[in-house]
Amino acid sequence: MFYNKIASYSLLSVVILSAAACGSSSAKPDVVSGGTVATEASDSQISGEGRSDKTRESSLPSSTVNQPKADQAPAASSSSLQQLKEGKSTTTAASSPLGDVLFEFDRHDLTPAARDILVSNAEWLKKNASTRIEVEGHCDERGTSEYNLALAAKRAQATRDYLLTLGIAPDRISTISYGEEIPACIESNESCWRQNRRVRFVVAPPRSAS
Repeated sequence: MFYNKIASYSLLSVVILSAAACGSSSAKPDVVSGGTVATEASDSQISGEGRSDKTRESSLPSSTVNQPKADQAPAASSSSLQQLKEGKSTTTAASSPLGDVLFEFDRHDLTPAARDILVSNAEWLKKNASTRIEVEGHCDERGTSEYNLALAAKRAQATRDYLLTLGIAPDRISTISYGEEIPACIESNESCWRQNRRVRFVVAPPRSAS
């Protein structure tokens, strides 16, 4: 009887050990460089593409996804004088929303083409109602400096007056005359002179809060 019990206990131990061995995973652990064992991360530890944390853009409220920036006044542009001091071109950039207005020789009245440009400029100003501008008057090199300063001032004033008729408030427009002193083109020929007989628009800095 005693030996039968011993045999039974031995058989039971073998069965338990075999079951334990079968219950363990037969797969080898993943090994990364350096000989360390890679463990599977929980969902909360996953980072990078496909992560499920609450900071993902797709998890944010729809009002914050692709939210456009609040409407802001256009950035101030540099005056012709400032550009000259910085050694930059004094021509108006092609990307400017405010086109130059050109004039005939020794004239300050607006041509039909100039009026069309001013209509387009006025539409932009109406869409940007908080924007103020400075209207620069320029001349070509012919004539005295004093005469050209006066003529450029008349060109700037004529431009301002027309913008007023298009509904732009007078306190949004200031004028300045540079005469012949800041040409857009420096060659002495009609092609350059035509470019210099102009009015240029500068977006003024916003008024400081009082």
